[in-house]
Parts: sequence; structure tokens; C-alpha cells
Amino acid sequence: MWQRFTLYDLRVVGHYLGTLILFFAVLMVVPLVTALIFQEWEPAARYLLAIGITMVAGCSLRFLRIEPGRLSRRQALAVTGFAWVVLALFASIPLYFSGHYVTYLDALFDGVSGLTTTGASLVVDLDHLSYADNMFRFAMHFLGGLGLIVVALSFGLFGKGGGASLFTSEGRSEHVVPNVVQTTQFIARITVIVVALATIVITGICLVMGMEPARAFLNALWVSISGFVTGGFTPMQLSIMYYHSFPLEFILMVLMILGSISFVVHAEVWKGRPSAFFKDFETKTMVFWIAVMTLVFTASMASSTLFSDMLALLRRGLFMVISAFTTTGFQVVTVNQLTTATAFTTGAFLTLAFIMAVGGGAGSTAGGIKFSRMGIIFKSMVSTVKEALAPDSARVVVAYNHLGRRTLTPEVVKEAMTVFILFVVTYVIGTLVGIAHGFEATEAIFESVAMTSNGGIITGLATPGMAPTLELFYILQMWAGRLEFVTLLALIVEVGASLLPRRAPQSDKRRS
Repeated sequence: MWQRFTLYDLRVVGHYLGTLILFFAVLMVVPLVTALIFQEWEPAARYLLAIGITMVAGCSLRFLRIEPGRLSRRQALAVTGFAWVVLALFASIPLYFSGHYVTYLDALFDGVSGLTTTGASLVVDLDHLSYADNMFRFAMHFLGGLGLIVVALSFGLFGKGGGASLFTSEGRSEHVVPNVVQTTQFIARITVIVVALATIVITGICLVMGMEPARAFLNALWVSISGFVTGGFTPMQLSIMYYHSFPLEFILMVLMILGSISFVVHAEVWKGRPSAFFKDFETKTMVFWIAVMTLVFTASMASSTLFSDMLALLRRGLFMVISAFTTTGFQVVTVNQLTTATAFTTGAFLTLAFIMAVGGGAGSTAGGIKFSRMGIIFKSMVSTVKEALAPDSARVVVAYNHLGRRTLTPEVVKEAMTVFILFVVTYVIGTLVGIAHGFEATEAIFESVAMTSNGGIITGLATPGMAPTLELFYILQMWAGRLEFVTLLALIVEVGASLLPRRAPQSDKRRS
């Protein structure tokens, strides 16, 4: 029997959401300060207004005082599930009034895309967007890439009441260290260090390219954040093509790969145990999958005029493959080159979609189904074959190495298969929605995969002023993909159960 949300549950959820909203108001100080530094007075006024509105809303929800105690599982699911959309609503306020969005829904789309690190954008005239607005877009990437709950826990915003429940409700089950807060602080620390180092190097590259110092630093910071958290936003309309720099592209490829690796593996390497990375079955699954798909992609692109020589294939083709499997969304080809059969063949086009659908490693900033689940499903197939061949009296045990020796259990297989099926079903439904809006099947497939996997490489179906029904469905796909479905579906069931009329007790029915 599904439990209903009580008034107390709503107060608890509202209280914790208020804390997140207040923290988001603090995040808006970053673009406000950027606007003041660069004397962008109109953006400064917008962010000052947005901070005020956000703080009023957050403080109002914080007044829903609750008794201290641990969050229940369903309360944590509600806080995490609602947080991504609630914060996007506040993020859309300064974005919409910038004048760079056709409709309010477009600004909301970018807010969800930024927080879920999808990277698809409906901004108009991106090249002339203010420094403050760009800073806000990448601040959302940073927050969303690490995870709203991870960042909040790392600052100790929720106290000691519900850390573990909130951490697992965001799709994270593996701890770097036993303590949840220390785990979140380690994740944040690794991200800051990697982004800082990459920013220094890319700033030098941008200075050599002729950029003025302030612009060089900001561009380096923004693409470094977007690369490591596998976000996909860029400060220029042409994405990474704008820079025409192979050294910069190489650094971004390294950043994207690092961002697609589980933070638990990062921790093992950080502790001086690099062998954990090479022995991990998720790493082996990743190498096998990417090797096979790269060969397929290369073969399908052999007849393309865009990649007429091996150097061009290695530079652009490899970059696009890495951008796809890490679900970052950076592009070194135009949308027209991506969608026309004269540049990208249909086979190469769909291969990128398959790569993007699987995504990166579990416990990383990447989206998609994840290599760990694909590896578990493959192990389950091996187990089934072994059981069919083994004598009736034999007991088949399938083990795998994931930060130590583990045994494949029905519970692990069930979780992997459930999420896999939910992703595939959503990919299909999104494709049908795109087709229903009059688009070609191949492009509808690609766009649906990009939204659900939080991939960000788009074909042009998502455009400013698009059909509201399609736009709302894409927003739902980004939201569901970031939560990996289980949290969202559990939330929908709980809310639905609360809205259903209560059944009269059996004793009352007899009396009537």
C-alpha cells in the first residue's frame, strides 16, 4: 500500500526546498558580482531582483519549521525530485528578462538544461550574451554537474538529519569515504582542483590566440567547467568550433573523459591506487564499448567528404565520439554538417546516438544508462548461459571487480535492467513525440536520446519558440534522465496516491 503525503511531510519537504532555494539565491551573487565588475548595469539589476524574489520564496518555505530528525526515504525523494525544476523556475527569471529568449518557456528550458547538464540551449544571439548571464549559465552547470544535493551536503546545509537519504535519492549509492558529508566535500574538492588547473592552461592558449586577458580567463573558466562536469554549454554559438585550436580541443577531451569516470575511482587513484581503475569492470566495459563504436563510426564516415583525410577524422571524429559518450555535448561540427547525409552519414549519425544513449560511468557527472549497468546486464547474460550449460546440481556464481570483488545478485541485475528499460522506453516515446510534431525519424531519435541522456548534441529540433508541447516533453526527459527515473517515478506514485480519494473503512461500509 502506497503511503500518502501528510501535512507534516509537506512541511518537511518545503523546509528543505527552502534551504536549497536560499542557497541558489547565494549562487546568483556570482553573476551579480560579475556584472558589477564589468559594469553591466542592466544584468546587475536583473540579478538583484532575482536574488530578492528567490530569497523571499526560500525564507517563506523555511518558516515551515520542523522538528529535528532524519528524513524518511520518501521525503528525501520529494526534496530531490522537486529541487531540479523548482530551482530552474527561479533560474529562468534573470534569463528571460535578458531579452535573449523568445518565450518564457525557452528560458525555463535553458534553466533545466543548465542544472541537469544537458547543454542544449535555446538562447538567441549567444555571441552577445552578457558576461553575467554567461557566468550564471556555467554556475548552474557547476552546481548541477556535482549534484544539487552533493553541493548542499558539502556545505552542511542540511545538518545531520537526512544526509544519507538525500545522497542516495540523487542516484548516488557509492561513498568515497564512509561519511556522506566527507564524500561530498571530496567530490567538490576534486572538481575545483581539476577545473582550476584546466583554466590556467586554457587561459594561456586563449592569450596566444589573441584574446584580451579578462575574456581569455572567462572563456577558459567556462569551457573548463562545462568540460569536466560534462555540461555542454559554451559561451559562443559555434561551440568549440569557434576557437579553431587543437590544443584546446585535446585538453577538453581529457576533461570530458575525467568527468565521465566515477568519483569513487578518482578517489582510489587519488589515494595512490591507480590499479583500481584498470581492474574495474566498468572501465573494461567502457573500453570495449568505445572501441567497437569508434570502429563502426570510422567505417561509416570513410565515404564522407567532411573527413577526407585521417587527420581530420582523428581530430573531429574522435572529439565528437568523446563528446557523445561522456554526454557533454560539445561540437566541432555545425548542426547542418551533423544532419546532412553529405557530411555525416546516416550510419555515423545514429552511431553517435547509440554512444550517447549509454553515456559514461556511474557516480560521475555523465548521463545516460551508464557503463556499470551495461556491464551488469552483460554479466547477467553470461550467467544465464552458464546456468543453461551447467549440471542441475551445480551452483553458478558470476563475480566482477568493482572496487573489490563482488558477486552478481538478482537484486543488482533487477536494478540495472529496470533503469535500462526505462531509458529505452523514454528514448522511444520521445522519438514518437518528435515524429508526431512533423520531424524526420532519425532526427527525432537523436534529439530524444540527447535530452534523456542529458547529452546536449542536438540536431535543431529544439529551437527558440518551438512547439510548447514538444518543449515541455523535452524538459520532462531532461529531468527524468538526470534523476535516472527511479526517484521521479517514485515521486509521481507517492503524489498520485496522495491525490486519490481515501477508501472508506470496511466497518463503515457495513454500517451503511
